[in-house]
Amino acid sequence: MRRIGFLINPLAGLGGRVGLKGSDGAEIVAAALARGAQPLANERAAVALRALAAGHLTVLTAAGAMGEQACREAGVGHLTLHHPVGETTSAEDTIEAVRAFLREGAELVLFAGGDGTARDIHSVVGGKLAMLGIPAGVKMYSGVFALSPAHAGLLAANFRPGAPLAEGEILDIDEESLRRGRPAIRLHGYGLVPRDPSVQAAKASPSVDEQGDLIALCRAAARKLEPGLLHIIGPGSTMQRLLAEAGLEGTLLGVDLLADGELIARDVDEAQILAAMAGRPARIHVGVIGGTGCLFGRGNQQISARVLRRVPRDHIAILAPPAKLASLGPAGFFVDTGDAEVDRTLGGYVKVDTAPGRQMVMRVRGGESR
Repeated sequence: MRRIGFLINPLAGLGGRVGLKGSDGAEIVAAALARGAQPLANERAAVALRALAAGHLTVLTAAGAMGEQACREAGVGHLTLHHPVGETTSAEDTIEAVRAFLREGAELVLFAGGDGTARDIHSVVGGKLAMLGIPAGVKMYSGVFALSPAHAGLLAANFRPGAPLAEGEILDIDEESLRRGRPAIRLHGYGLVPRDPSVQAAKASPSVDEQGDLIALCRAAARKLEPGLLHIIGPGSTMQRLLAEAGLEGTLLGVDLLADGELIARDVDEAQILAAMAGRPARIHVGVIGGTGCLFGRGNQQISARVLRRVPRDHIAILAPPAKLASLGPAGFFVDTGDAEVDRTLGGYVKVDTAPGRQMVMRVRGGESR
């Protein structure tokens, strides 16, 4: 019988919707909870576990919120191998659990978390064992995450020893530098992942040649920021450039709000966006996160499903240079908001502004296999 290691980082993604850009460290966790953040990792893991419930396999996991609880709720038979020492789980708990999975003959480690969790798992398995992430963190730049929890569950359920594997970059950002707006991305190694198009690519940075195209694109887009609307400006260098061309200083990795030519709020969270939307129409502006192709659900969780429900689909503006779109290949974009109905609404084909007066039509995968 096949054996799969399964674990959850219960604190993963805690800071996303409240605008904290991560959940590493006790102080950040406390700040997120004080702002009303709700843990989502268990909920997202449950979606993946449904695909394992009917499988002929043994699930190896850790006690309590690290996996055992979710397995029990999903009706998945499991063997508990690790018991966290304290009330709050730690990176050391993740590492010890994965070591136990290896000793018991796991063939794949399925985990719910973000880049930090991926880094901890890779520190144990290296190139000895396949790993696969259920996207549940704030930072998910590594190339080891499935496009959605449902995709992760299906890949894990169908995984067989000897199946083709690919190398995925293990990337992580120092959260302190992230909050200062100067992200320092570090490559920690390469993990083995199932070779499948539903595993996202790692984040890529724009080339020097793209910078001129980007400036012209953002300058044209800045001229079209209509008065009378609330403009929700997503994170990333493209959106920061858009605001710069409008004569404003935006946040690199936060969400900013613009109305009638004025920046009315910087680095906002979900609650602030919803409050600002009350009684007025809104438009959302987003770029493309590196080479991952994710429009919503990676690094911009402040623009949540609740926000997206209130914005018509044709009021979402996407800006990206042609080279960045070409790097995505035929797979195009995807969305992973945590709300299947919203994801399905966003699916289909969209127009992307690529240069002044020029657009490309791209496919958006929204809600498949959920």
